[in-house]
Amino acid sequence: MATHTPPAGADLGFESDRLRRVWYGFIAVLLAAGAVALYVRLTQGLTSTNLTSIVPWGAWVAFYIYFVGLSAGAFLVSTLDTVFGLPGLDRISRDALFVSLVSMAVALLFIWVDLGRMDRMFFPFIWRQFSSALSWEIHAYVLYMGVIGSSLYFSMRADLARLAAHSSGLRERIYTLLTLRRDETTAAAERVDRRWLKRIGIAGIPLSLFFVVGGEGVLFAVASARPYWNSGLFPVIFVVSALLAGTAFMLLLYVLRTRLLDGATIDRDLVDRMGTLLIGLIIADIAITAIELLISVVSFHAEVIETWQVIMFGEMSWSFWWFMIGAAWVFPLVLLTNESWRRQPSVAVVAALSIAMGVVGVRFNLVVPAQILPVLEGLPHGSYFPTAVEWVSSFGIMGVGLLLYTIGAEILPLTPLPETESDTQ
Repeated sequence: MATHTPPAGADLGFESDRLRRVWYGFIAVLLAAGAVALYVRLTQGLTSTNLTSIVPWGAWVAFYIYFVGLSAGAFLVSTLDTVFGLPGLDRISRDALFVSLVSMAVALLFIWVDLGRMDRMFFPFIWRQFSSALSWEIHAYVLYMGVIGSSLYFSMRADLARLAAHSSGLRERIYTLLTLRRDETTAAAERVDRRWLKRIGIAGIPLSLFFVVGGEGVLFAVASARPYWNSGLFPVIFVVSALLAGTAFMLLLYVLRTRLLDGATIDRDLVDRMGTLLIGLIIADIAITAIELLISVVSFHAEVIETWQVIMFGEMSWSFWWFMIGAAWVFPLVLLTNESWRRQPSVAVVAALSIAMGVVGVRFNLVVPAQILPVLEGLPHGSYFPTAVEWVSSFGIMGVGLLLYTIGAEILPLTPLPETESDTQ
């Protein structure tokens, strides 16, 4: 029977030691710079930022909601295989789950740095406020991360057991620990894993849509003092852009990982399917944004219209035109709507990277502009652009995410192990 039994000493890391050294060196630079910026943040407080009582949410919150959305989007991409069984997506479903878990950790680091009293991060678990959307959201995050971890376990348990059987020393102990002592690699055991994986995935879909990324939109939508945020479409906007960012990131990661880590052949049919999905998600993102703009205009609500003016023609116009319109929509559409281009891995990487960066602009447009305008007439207008401390600390936090993912990619079977003949039944 054909099984996924790995050869002894299977190497899950980089194909090139030189590339490994360069990559870890790059991460080390990010972490060192981020540590310096974090030290400044800890010693000087929020005075090291451009955050004020008028604009209390800035880059850290924008990146927080970006990575929460990226996590939910990656998780939902994984369910295309684990729940719906779409062909070819088994190559990326484990990777998507691990990216989802790492992205949530990064998102929580961003919101932790943003807290005025960072030492009080555990307070919501001690003093619960049932009328607070934020309190519900934090508890949903914990449950959601449990769902991701469980899905990841059942998706790769059998391969972990095979690696444990063909490893020695520290790696053997790690793999044995991660299997939770369930070392069966029979077809029956794998069917049980797949059955539980599907059940958990089904439960995780509404959790990620309505409580994680949708709930993230609710945090803004319930702020009635900010009419631009106070919209029923806001949670929907968060969901659509999360799916767009998650799909783009997984396409980018699939191509790069296949070439740099797995040394395998890139499945151009999979690249084509994911590129086609990205086209649909870009169109959906454009449509929902256009509907939101239309409602804002025809409502004749002065503050909402003024907020859109700030986004499109004011100090946030760079984010709207260059990142949101250009990088997230127009440029990738030009590349992906050509079928022959869409099947090219290099073109797919450029389009996916453009989208992943462009959605950052979408997040900035959601967070900052509504705070620039005064809540009451007569109060001063706000102004905001991140300081060097905010930018550098943000890159440092992203470096933590890159380090976590890289270590996982070098140890865990995030891609199904190659098939070989075995007598395992």
